[in-house]
Amino acid sequence: MTSTTTSENTILSVNNLNLVYKLDYYHQTLRDKFVKLVTSPIETLTSSKDSLHVLKNLSLDLKKGDRVGLMGVNGAGKTTLARCISGMLVPQSGEVKVNGIVRPIFSTNIGVIPELTGRENAFLLANLLYPDESKTELEVLIEDALDFSELDGFLDTPFLHYSKGMQTRLCLSIISAKACDLLILDEVFDGADEFFQKKITARVLKLIEESGAVLFISHSPDQIRQACNRVLVLNNSELVFDGSVESGIEAYQSMIR
Repeated sequence: MTSTTTSENTILSVNNLNLVYKLDYYHQTLRDKFVKLVTSPIETLTSSKDSLHVLKNLSLDLKKGDRVGLMGVNGAGKTTLARCISGMLVPQSGEVKVNGIVRPIFSTNIGVIPELTGRENAFLLANLLYPDESKTELEVLIEDALDFSELDGFLDTPFLHYSKGMQTRLCLSIISAKACDLLILDEVFDGADEFFQKKITARVLKLIEESGAVLFISHSPDQIRQACNRVLVLNNSELVFDGSVESGIEAYQSMIR
């Protein structure tokens, strides 16, 4: 259900997206299931499982230059929507059209092998995020990111010995190295230490500015104000607001109050 858009100006088009999870609350043993099937075969075979409607008739468009903050309480469907857009989840109905390369970042530690060094993990992460780059381009990108991280002698230390702040510093330095057509960032600033926060924030904001369009998931009004020129708010699996940054933040805060 993911395809390419026809309009040069439109980076993303989502139309009437619906995603439903089937739930089974009956964690029975095989013996219990067998007994139920024998004693009540018709009821067992015809009973329907409960379901959770995660995204409901959701539609939106992102054009070049859109830096969209996606807000909502936990469980509203923000990450699920982002995973549908990136092709990681397939909805029951609706369509996602993308014009260009999508780069979704859901975890700063994606693809990391803790036993390897920071330098080795930087190469793994870069190859995962930028598969279309040549070997020479990747080497330049990685060296620039490693210099930016300021981890110096720690780069040849196993990643598992890094503090949380150091881990985030290394991964964010690689993640923020190159712009793309559609950038999806899900709470990427979480975990960065105070020393590095200002520096990496400036780099990520530059990445956002250089990308075609951005979907930026965050609970932080300050981050939304810094990064975005438009806000979407999800509530109970539905899009309930699409508009200006300040009005969107106000709509979100009224929900959590």
